[in-house]
Amino acid sequence: MSVEEIGRLRSIAIAGQGGSGKTQLAEAMLFTAGAITRLGRPDDGTAVMDFEPEENHRLTSISSAFHHLNWKKNEIIIGDTPGYSSFLIDSFNTLRAVDSVIFVVSPGGDLKVESEKIFQRVQALGLPRIAFVSRLDKERASFETAMAGLEKALEAKPVALTLPIGAENALSGVIDVLAMKALTYGDTNGKAVEAELSGELKSLAEKARTALCEAVAETDDALLEKYLEQGALEDEDLRRALHAAVLAGTLTPVLCGSGAKNIGVGPLLDAVVSLLPAPNERAAVSGAHPTTGNPEERRADPDAPFSAFVFKTVIDPFAGKLSIFRVISGRAVSDATVYNSSRESRERFGQLLRLEGKKQSPLAVAIPGEIAAVAKLKDTSSGDTLCDEKAPVMFEPLERPTPVISFAIQPRTKGDEEKASAALQKLVDEDTALEMHRDPQTSEIILSGTGQLHIEVTVEKLKRKFNVDVDLHSPKVPYKEAIKGRAEAQGKYKRQSGGRGQYGDCWLRVEPLPRGKGFEFVDAVVGGAIPRQFIPSVEKGVRNTLTEGFLAGYPLVDLKVTVYEGSYHEVDSSDMAFQIAASMGLKAALEKAKPIILEPVMAVEVSCPAENMGDVIGDLNSRRGRVQGMEVRGHSEVIKAQVPMAEILKYAPDLRSLTSGRGSFEAQFSHYEEAPAPVAEKVIKEAHAAREAAKAAHA
Repeated sequence: MSVEEIGRLRSIAIAGQGGSGKTQLAEAMLFTAGAITRLGRPDDGTAVMDFEPEENHRLTSISSAFHHLNWKKNEIIIGDTPGYSSFLIDSFNTLRAVDSVIFVVSPGGDLKVESEKIFQRVQALGLPRIAFVSRLDKERASFETAMAGLEKALEAKPVALTLPIGAENALSGVIDVLAMKALTYGDTNGKAVEAELSGELKSLAEKARTALCEAVAETDDALLEKYLEQGALEDEDLRRALHAAVLAGTLTPVLCGSGAKNIGVGPLLDAVVSLLPAPNERAAVSGAHPTTGNPEERRADPDAPFSAFVFKTVIDPFAGKLSIFRVISGRAVSDATVYNSSRESRERFGQLLRLEGKKQSPLAVAIPGEIAAVAKLKDTSSGDTLCDEKAPVMFEPLERPTPVISFAIQPRTKGDEEKASAALQKLVDEDTALEMHRDPQTSEIILSGTGQLHIEVTVEKLKRKFNVDVDLHSPKVPYKEAIKGRAEAQGKYKRQSGGRGQYGDCWLRVEPLPRGKGFEFVDAVVGGAIPRQFIPSVEKGVRNTLTEGFLAGYPLVDLKVTVYEGSYHEVDSSDMAFQIAASMGLKAALEKAKPIILEPVMAVEVSCPAENMGDVIGDLNSRRGRVQGMEVRGHSEVIKAQVPMAEILKYAPDLRSLTSGRGSFEAQFSHYEEAPAPVAEKVIKEAHAAREAAKAAHA
């Protein structure tokens, strides 16, 4: 495998906000290059890159899809990524696996927060990029507005490489600023008719070329001196310096056209080949030795030890698990044994696969920079590193975002809980933005994700892939109960029937403990008032009652119970009798000990633009939140607050509305504290109503 062959490989992500035309552009690129035989359209469900039923139903990408094409003897692997906020983590994961990005821009210049987040991630990863202003055949489309948005909102330093010919429905072609030619398109076959520029088109092209030359010259001191002397740049100098500026991230070349009409796609493919880097033009990938922790680097060298990064997992109930990875160094081959350094286990590759939308084709060998897949690896998950066991390395794992919304999952069919839990675990393995756990107090299955749409799509997949129907509802808040006062009471259980009776008698003292201290049981009985063998029975009776609660059925915490007196019967006393007596005594004491409801309080960090800070703080106050402090972090204001869990179960959509989608938050459990009287009354009332309903259902 020669350097020249690796130099003909490009791996790119097509990224941008939802609705910008990414998938349609990907279809046009594949069709123009002859990788597919007809131009698919996402709007009518014929796109090869949007193939999941959930995508066709919603007419939007929810998961990254991959394909490949050949253009002028170069192999181009493309990843079409989601653009809506609920699915951005999948886009971010794909960005870890590519060498460059085509950033797709809506023609109205309405760059949304998703575009900002994606572009920031592209910059953070140091990925070279070019931009494409798509959908210029639509109403109110404006190339100039899109360029201004790139410069103002994203600070991208855009330079135009193509300009539109015509506007909206009259869009007929593009001006190639580098070649100084007009390219017009008669139909959607992607073939352009080349013509000389004249009149207004020539004037526009000359102005754009002058701006391009100036911007490129400013990136290179020697070139700038040459440009100032000569007043122009030769094509070879211009292309070489533009390529270097793209690699350095100092300029963002912008092309334009229409994916639906297949206009301007040929020049885009030319730009991919000439401006975006091959794998061996990129910096080495940093990692660490899995046992020593020493820094390691892997370059895109096919003769180096094998290493790869698994960035995506697809679960199919019939075909099993498909692990999708990028080869970092060395070569991946079928039927090889590799080492998973993240799990410290060996894996056996089956047939390597090349991804082609929803289909796959056999792949003999995958070189550095290639994206490939393999089925049925036993231990491997997304974020794992595969490598040569003799030269181990471990790359930084994937980001696991903090979920912002949670729902309780209730299977519609009785007895389907285990089936639902097992199926959900597979979907969690597939989607790094999902989390699932069973709440130990409420026993509910809790599914958490990046937004309500994210959870709804997961439920649809659960039905389609595993035939499990579930309902969603808000999780129960895990309230607890405690006491504020000290009290004593007797618990006496005496029962006489034919034969042996039951007798247990104990005096209990209850008193509060500091918050978070749990439960303490003290045996203070002296003189054998209660025989030693029955003290554990008293404690068991107390503990059982604590789990049942007193006010609303929630566990009792942070209290000390002391048994200090009692009596027994030589024949009738028993383990069960003292358990019942202890329960009776504890309930009697609790009634006098000022019982209270405790609610969980979350530590919340809200990030938002400065102009939204007042609204966000006001909203937090309305949720009984207490602001603890504020700080500036990057371009955002960060508000730190403590908010009751019950008040932020559905905070994500409200925050999005308040901040026009620019706000985000993280929440972690902080502590329990006494609920205000109105809240406690509501909790107790709802608990009693639920008990009555349960009794009626069983009657």
